[in-house]
Amino acid sequence: MAAAAEPVFWLGKETLRVSAALFAENRRRLAEGLKANGDLQPRSLVLLQGGEQKQRYCTDTELVFRQESYFHWTFGVSEADCLGAIDVDTGRSILFVPKLPDSYATWMGEIHPREHFKQKYAVDEVQYTCDIVDVLSTYQSALLLTLRGQNTDSGSICREASFEGISGFQVNNTLLHPVIVECRLLKTDMELEVLRYTNRISSDAHKMLMKHVKPGMKEYEMESLFQHYCYTKGGMRHTSYTCICGTGNNSSVLHYGHAGAPNDKSIEDGDMCLFDMGGEYYCYSSDITCSFPANGKFTADQRAIYEAVLKSSRAVMAAIKPGVKWTEMHRLADQVHLEELVKIGILKGSVADMMKVHMGSVFMPHGLGHLLGIDVHDVGGYPEGVERTDEPGLKSLRMGRLVRERMVLTVEPGIYFINHLLDQALANSAQSCFIDNQVLARFRGFGGVRIEDDIAVTASGVELLTCVPRTVEEIEEFMSDPAVKAFSPVVCSQSL
Repeated sequence: MAAAAEPVFWLGKETLRVSAALFAENRRRLAEGLKANGDLQPRSLVLLQGGEQKQRYCTDTELVFRQESYFHWTFGVSEADCLGAIDVDTGRSILFVPKLPDSYATWMGEIHPREHFKQKYAVDEVQYTCDIVDVLSTYQSALLLTLRGQNTDSGSICREASFEGISGFQVNNTLLHPVIVECRLLKTDMELEVLRYTNRISSDAHKMLMKHVKPGMKEYEMESLFQHYCYTKGGMRHTSYTCICGTGNNSSVLHYGHAGAPNDKSIEDGDMCLFDMGGEYYCYSSDITCSFPANGKFTADQRAIYEAVLKSSRAVMAAIKPGVKWTEMHRLADQVHLEELVKIGILKGSVADMMKVHMGSVFMPHGLGHLLGIDVHDVGGYPEGVERTDEPGLKSLRMGRLVRERMVLTVEPGIYFINHLLDQALANSAQSCFIDNQVLARFRGFGGVRIEDDIAVTASGVELLTCVPRTVEEIEEFMSDPAVKAFSPVVCSQSL
């Protein structure tokens, strides 16, 4: 008798096959991490609650569902309104799915039996959510480990699993969160394979935009083309975050693309483009920024700023390895930027003295980069005992801990000319003494440049996951040469 096919998530064609073994391995790692905790009592069950299907405000229009991240990491389940449990001692997994009404078959499609979900997700047992009290009661005197903890990026508290009748069980909501966060922090080989895929598809989508952008087009056309490519070629129904398609001065707006600034400007000849977009596959993210001139040719000033940021990016990636302080990588980026801005003539004086008054944050107010995984700003940046600094620039850094092997990080230095920050610096005598206002005036309205790559930390350095044209020469050649196809392979210019 032939063995049953391994359960996989696959959208057909050239999309990536993701084995259910990825999530079985995550569950195993989580159970081992919990067992290593001396405070854990025998007969403990992890209990996680998945995301709920929601409607748009008071209407019956359903929003496209995307699974809650902790639940996806643990079970890989695409459906809404589920719960999941793991027996920490044995590793046995139980998936709880809703018992659907008969009307579901009319409006939503076939109602699958429990065995369907057992095979689809390679769990040990599937039960209905309405039976959860009876099922969990068979685990005599079990301690339910529920998830409660703060997301250090958003400040929000993650949703703790709950069900009618949970008051009859012994519950601990403090042990699980720090352990599952540390598990998510370091990626397995299977997770890295998915992240390579999201980067490859998203890199190709950015390259396609470089071939298609023309003055006179709208920014939202670039957003549309990116999403179309990622979905058509990569099966990516979701993007990892709201697309940023800033051109001209909009390229200095760090989170451009929101409802109040919805990528709606017409692209003009001479504009600098800053396109920050990433596709998401099976809830795994990518986060890539490409900056280039809309007409395909850098001016002298555009080249100068772009090459300053590229130099910073390369210096940081050459320095990253296990054990380095992420805060020091941010300071390195600041130092390179300031040195280059002195060469350009915008700044003058001692770079060491500029660092003391945080001049780098005037031109790069955001952090150097962040953890990446199932969330675009992935969890684990500030565990207990690692505090966020109040220094300008560094206070926006989304990770403060030491770099470790198997972390996946973004490296995204940038230089921006944000009038609000420039005016503040000019009004501050400690900073204004370093600024040549006459040269700076030439860059008012320039916008900004950001170069963002995704990397996986290896034992000796980094693996560059993103692959797009990066040097000025590569970009100009790629954008101008009709013989170069939009999706032709690009040899990554950095030797890492």
